Amino acid sequence: MGKVTADISMSLDGFVAGPDPDREDPLGVGGMALHEWVFGLAAWREPHGLEGGTTGPDNEVIEEASANIGAVVMGRRMFGGGEGPWGDPAWGDEPWEGWWGEEPPFHTPVFVLTHHAREQLTKQGGTTFTFVTDGIESALEQAKAAAGDKNVSVAGGASVIQQVLRAGLLDELQIHLVPILLGDGARLLERLDADPNLLETTRVIDSPGVTHLRFRVVKRRTEAED
Repeated sequence: MGKVTADISMSLDGFVAGPDPDREDPLGVGGMALHEWVFGLAAWREPHGLEGGTTGPDNEVIEEASANIGAVVMGRRMFGGGEGPWGDPAWGDEPWEGWWGEEPPFHTPVFVLTHHAREQLTKQGGTTFTFVTDGIESALEQAKAAAGDKNVSVAGGASVIQQVLRAGLLDELQIHLVPILLGDGARLLERLDADPNLLETTRVIDSPGVTHLRFRVVKRRTEAED
């Protein structure tokens, strides 16, 4: 059976998106700077239908993280913004089908955590979006069934990764630490309380524009389990 992993870029002050996201600026003010390090890499460009790109240690990190993904879990905002029922005029005419275009880069089943039901969307290149309204455990259960022996990637955003950590269901967390300060936005490691998870560092890779930190999530046994 595969692992449940999360892989995300974060600023030095702990944010994975900037403030005030909207349809034109889905990562919020300044949020795009979190990902400048990845846009020129061959391993990022290929699944987005682009040619060329650089190789090297950063590229190898992305190749490794993408190599064995059988399904993806993400939040409503990462799929396509907004919080209310589908069809909110603030986010344009519906049915809007998200940020990802006609051929998204996932090429696997994607399970979108939301409070509002919607029919499954099928896209080119093997991506399907299934909308899950009964919580993170259900989304992960469906994703694991779809992934088989491959990994399930919890793509984000911050709230979904927090939910998986609080539920004790994450096996591995990789943070790409970018040397910028956003000052506000969506903070990754908050609202976690004192839960029975420890992060054990398994690898650190330094590059000029980013430091890759990989952690194994160690789940402590509770008294009820002893």
